[in-house]
Amino acid sequence: MHLSIIIPAYNEERLIEQCVASVFASLARCSKPGLTSEVLVVDNNSTDRTAQLAQEAGARVVFEPINQIGRARNAGAAVATGDWLLFLDADSLMNPGLLADILMTIERNTCVGLGSTLLMKDLPWWAKNIFYFWRGMSIVCRWAAGALFVCRRDAFLDVGGFSEDMYALEEIDLSQRLKKWGRRRNLQFVILTAHPLETSSRKVTLYSKTEIARQILRICFRRGRTLRDKQLLSVWYDGRR
Repeated sequence: MHLSIIIPAYNEERLIEQCVASVFASLARCSKPGLTSEVLVVDNNSTDRTAQLAQEAGARVVFEPINQIGRARNAGAAVATGDWLLFLDADSLMNPGLLADILMTIERNTCVGLGSTLLMKDLPWWAKNIFYFWRGMSIVCRWAAGALFVCRRDAFLDVGGFSEDMYALEEIDLSQRLKKWGRRRNLQFVILTAHPLETSSRKVTLYSKTEIARQILRICFRRGRTLRDKQLLSVWYDGRR
């Protein structure tokens, strides 16, 4: 198995080193015969030292000039050489238990893709409610969170990768298309729960409860237009870090 780990990153100089280090540490703990890997960081037109720090941490750096998460992930996939693609957000930390579960699930040869439940620390009560609601929806609907998305390379290419018409929730869209691809081949889309991925809760700190509520309502009531207009997705794209 050859695994490509792709980390899209925009102005992530505060967190990129920790993210890359967690990946290499987990790969070292999960080393086994026949497993090879590569770590790619996609610099999504950063204005800080993201690319430099990622390279110094041992990752191969790819540049994508248009600031869009789906486009950045696709840029990484375009140069990746793995037969499996693992997309990891730069504000997340891989852990050996989760990576071991991912590898074991892949080796069963029964799935087209997979995601994981998440761990966010120090959330206020209202954010915990949103977080638990998403967790339940992810498990029941088998939607991968954008923080961790794993899939077969051939399936990713066949369905067209991440939508570049969408600026948010493109991971749900891709989950749906991969599930359809997998059903025709008797392959499942799996959500792992034993070792949640630790990811940043910084949006709760950077944005007020009102700002987050407005963003959620905008998506719920004007979903198509909102998801295709970067200007309407400030929580993702206004650059706060």
